[in-house]
Formats: sequence, C-alpha cells, structure tokens
Amino acid sequence: MKKLRVLFLVLGAFYSLNNAYADKLPGLKTVDYVDLKKCEGKWYEIAKYPNFIQGKLICGTATWSMKEDKDINVYFEGKKCDVKGKCVKSKLKGWIVDKNTNARFRILFFWPFSGEYDIIDLGKDYEYAVVSKPSRKHLWILCRSPRMDEETYRDILRRLETQGFDLTKLTKTPQNGE
Repeated sequence: MKKLRVLFLVLGAFYSLNNAYADKLPGLKTVDYVDLKKCEGKWYEIAKYPNFIQGKLICGTATWSMKEDKDINVYFEGKKCDVKGKCVKSKLKGWIVDKNTNARFRILFFWPFSGEYDIIDLGKDYEYAVVSKPSRKHLWILCRSPRMDEETYRDILRRLETQGFDLTKLTKTPQNGE
C-alpha cells in the first residue's frame, strides 16, 4: 500500500510539472464572461480528448456548485468501460483564477496538485460548454443533456478548429448505454 501511495505521488508530481510548463503556451481564447450561477448543475460529457486520469470512463458527468466566495465544488462521476461497470466518483474543489471573466479556474486534485482550465466556448443559454487546459492538451465538450444535436456539435468543432485544436484526437463519450 505504501508503494502504491508513493507511485501516485510521483505520477502526480510529474503530471503537475508537465502541465505547469505546458500551461504557459500563448494563444487560447476564453469566452468573454461566465455567469457562475448559470454554470451550476449537472453537465454531461459529450466528447473529450482521451486522458490518463479518466481512462476509459463512460457516462461522464460533472456537477458544479458555487460558493459565495467564488470557490467551486465539482462532483465528477463516470462508469468504467461499459454501462454495467463500476461507478467512479470524485468530489473536487476549485477556484476562479480570472475574476474579471470567470472563464479561467483551477481544480485541486489533492494537495498540492491542481490544474488550470479555461471555458473557451459557451452556449448563449448555457446549454453547452467547452473546457480546455490552456496548453490545448485536454479538452471536454459538455452539455446539459446526455445528447447534443449534431448541428450544435459541428458548430463547436468548427470553432475549436479555428483555435488550433486537433479534432482527430476528440472522442465521443457514450452516455446511457450508447
């Protein structure tokens, strides 16, 4: 057990160091302003860049709640491999980094490891959101319902392409047995 704990600490340190340097890349445009109250509630993961942390989770959701001091509570949930798989849950805390736009935030995985994220696209009525690391190494397309209409999805992809994202890396996330 002790060796496993040390392994996770070492992996977490490398992951954080890698992201600390990668986050310094210029050029990612965030949305102009985010009304944090409108972000509260459940978001369904529609698509993402595959990543080490989430592995092969499906049916991914993130439920946001805001505190008065603009701190964020994020409750992640997903299932392993298939819809009959074990449910994986994680409750994380975060905070707003750019208080002028509320579009850049950090999430604390476990002390002292955190990651910075940007909201780079947002539906007019907060029906969808696109979140990325400033380095463009991680990307998520989120929606208020488990399915997103194809026209909206294609429009998001066009905007992502103009920001320099590699769309070939994007994978759709199965929701509810898809």
